[in-house]
Amino acid sequence: MNTKTVSQPADKNHVLIFDTTLRDGEQSPGATMSHAEKLEIASLLDEMGVDIIEAGFPIASDGDFQAVSEIAKRSKNAVICGLSRANFKDIDRCWEAVQHAAQPRIHTFIGTSPLHRAIPNLDMDEMAERIHDTVTHARNLCDNVQWSPMDATRTEWDYLCRTVEIAIKAGASTINIPDTVGYTAPRESADLIRRLIETVPGAVDVIFATHCHNDLGMATANALAAVEGGARQIECTINGLGERAGNTALEEVVMAMRVRKDIMPFTTGVDATKLMHISRRVATVSGFAVQYNKAIVGKNAFAHESGIHQDGMLKNAETFEIMRPEDVGLSATNIVMGKHSGRAALRSKLEELGFELGDNQLKDVFVRFKALADRKKEVFEDDLLALMRDQESGDAHDRIQVKFLRVICGTEAPQSADLTLTIDGVDKQTTAQGDGPVDATFNAVKALFPHEVKLQLYQVHAVTEGTDAQATVSVRMEEEGRIATGQSADTDTVVASAKAYVNALNRLLVRREKSAPDADVKTVNYKDI
Repeated sequence: MNTKTVSQPADKNHVLIFDTTLRDGEQSPGATMSHAEKLEIASLLDEMGVDIIEAGFPIASDGDFQAVSEIAKRSKNAVICGLSRANFKDIDRCWEAVQHAAQPRIHTFIGTSPLHRAIPNLDMDEMAERIHDTVTHARNLCDNVQWSPMDATRTEWDYLCRTVEIAIKAGASTINIPDTVGYTAPRESADLIRRLIETVPGAVDVIFATHCHNDLGMATANALAAVEGGARQIECTINGLGERAGNTALEEVVMAMRVRKDIMPFTTGVDATKLMHISRRVATVSGFAVQYNKAIVGKNAFAHESGIHQDGMLKNAETFEIMRPEDVGLSATNIVMGKHSGRAALRSKLEELGFELGDNQLKDVFVRFKALADRKKEVFEDDLLALMRDQESGDAHDRIQVKFLRVICGTEAPQSADLTLTIDGVDKQTTAQGDGPVDATFNAVKALFPHEVKLQLYQVHAVTEGTDAQATVSVRMEEEGRIATGQSADTDTVVASAKAYVNALNRLLVRREKSAPDADVKTVNYKDI
């Protein structure tokens, strides 16, 4: 049994940040991450000062178990948590994965609302007994146990109090109150936490947490209200990633408490200057682009186009900005680089953007940078970020690679694509037609490498302004329950589309070959609760 004890924060106004990007965030359909990507995001969260990282759902698959176990071994500062349903098998598997961490945590849950109690067909007394037995079992393995009554905001008040009391007496040191379907409102969120702390015996000796979903667009407001009510842990994700409409966004609650200290005198241990970098990395590896008007980390969050706004900004930035771009890790100036820039300048700029490259990596990126600079008059920060994403999405060992592409399009000419792919080291060529150049290109890929994969999503984003702007293309593909995303960037949108499509196809091929793919969409099997 782990002997490290869990205590209340010394500072009563300190709020613990519990990040569940790698668990709840990855449950967004299509937001799958590879093993290496999970390790990278976990490392960035750890460095940023997140208190608890929910690394995954170890019982879900062998791949998830391996990722949680490896993250636990590598963690330096954060508590590493795994999720488990309310049964001994789940809890044992969870402990097996997180026990390697310097600070492990078991998070076990069960649905307590009438709707959720009906699924495992347990009455109130039977469920209460299950809660006692499973929390006790988890506590016998690990000193740091978190318990959640799923759908707490739709659970009867008396029964919620009863189950919370049982979990505390059984040894849970953190009680998380989930708004599982984003049903509650800020005033209710604050009142619920406050009343639980005032009513339930032993509540003052544990940490109360809040886990809010964004179905009605109130996740951040509900989380902050819960803190006002006495919660001292917020469960959240980078970019608000998560099931359905997502979760409370980490960057929003952190910056809200930082900017509005006058009415929210709370602190966190998060280094806010790292927010922009990890936001971009999560967007890249998950395939979920950040909306332009997203608070804190959106592309337009610090952009000003209105003449009145621009005039005010030039005279005093505080007229229209309540925080500085550099507060969240965004450069105050968007430095332009060009074809005359050298390796040293490129390395320095990439380091500023959060990329540490070895000499060989820099050499490869520099070649691509020069090629881009020859095509564009000016290369901006966003161009470099797109270049790095494209660099990471390609792999010399991919079975399928785009070698040559030429398209014919227009108002009268047939829409066709002349495509050459290198497949398993052999060049194959074909010409295909379609409803536009992109459709023709995708048809050509299917002709050269026949498959039944379904294209679920196709998105194009201009990286910068101008007719020579790079286009970043994202695609999401599905095959027999396996989902993969692909991305690529190029000044030619059709080329970027072809490379993104092939990138996603290569990822699916890798997952097809695995007997237990680590990126399958996760579901909760209530039969085992």
